[in-house]
Amino acid sequence: MTLLIQYTLIYASVLLLVALGGCYSEHSGVINLGLEGTMVMGALGGALVMRSFPTLPGLAMLLMTILGAVVFGLVYSLLLAVAAINFKADQTLVGTAMNLLGTAAATVFVKALNMRADRNNVSSAIQYINQKKAFTLVKIGSFELSWFMLLAVLILIAAHVVLYKTKFGLRLMACGEHPQAADSVGINVLKMRYAGVLISGALGGLGGIVYITAGVSEWKFENGVAGFGFLALAVMIFGQWKPTLIGAAALLFGLFRALSNIYSGFDFLVNLHLPGTFYNMLPYIISLIILAIFSKNSRAPKAEGIPYDKGQR
Repeated sequence: MTLLIQYTLIYASVLLLVALGGCYSEHSGVINLGLEGTMVMGALGGALVMRSFPTLPGLAMLLMTILGAVVFGLVYSLLLAVAAINFKADQTLVGTAMNLLGTAAATVFVKALNMRADRNNVSSAIQYINQKKAFTLVKIGSFELSWFMLLAVLILIAAHVVLYKTKFGLRLMACGEHPQAADSVGINVLKMRYAGVLISGALGGLGGIVYITAGVSEWKFENGVAGFGFLALAVMIFGQWKPTLIGAAALLFGLFRALSNIYSGFDFLVNLHLPGTFYNMLPYIISLIILAIFSKNSRAPKAEGIPYDKGQR
């Protein structure tokens, strides 16, 4: 049970961070389907910090790894921002391309880096056995409370405050609902959309490093992030683009994902004689069922996915 709680919380933290990133982007009016690729790039940034500075003390390791992941995710999200906002490209196609490019680019880069250090090493893996110890806030018995879990909760609270209690958040949401009306009162729609996409990239990158350090001490980048970017989109939709509901949805999806790691520890699940692959598929099956049932009543920002045309009224 302890492991179930721990894995649920860490996977929920990943989904929460990435879904909140998508929430910022879509509230600004830009659909970010490239969260999967952004997570991979954020994971790459954090992993490179751990590889390059293995002797950093605990807090410095934590902060530098977070910074690396956030910066890589933010910079990578500029691809979507420039293509969708400046060139008015199809946001779905750009996001799909970013997902494909993210995993491929990270794999090639890490393989080249490993081969430079050892000509016989053609792996796409980066190890961080000792470095990840810095991410544990406190250990109670066999339960480890991660700094990332605490950070996810703080970011959730901050997202609710920013979106509903600040001028910036209200302007951001206005740009996703009716950008022409927002422009008419002096709000720079393009800048606000850039802000939404960049925040999305930063949180997506952070979610990436949290994901690859959840329970393992090595990551092969050719594996990507196993569809977690798309799961986060399902969490965002199920949560109705509202931070508090997104938090609850992340816990639900995190629970189903955690079962794939520890189902063998529950006799009643073992006695069902279901293959382990079923539990691996379970979060994605649940996401399809939930979206099929609840998507009809979902209310997305009205102007999401629509390129802003200043002359349109």
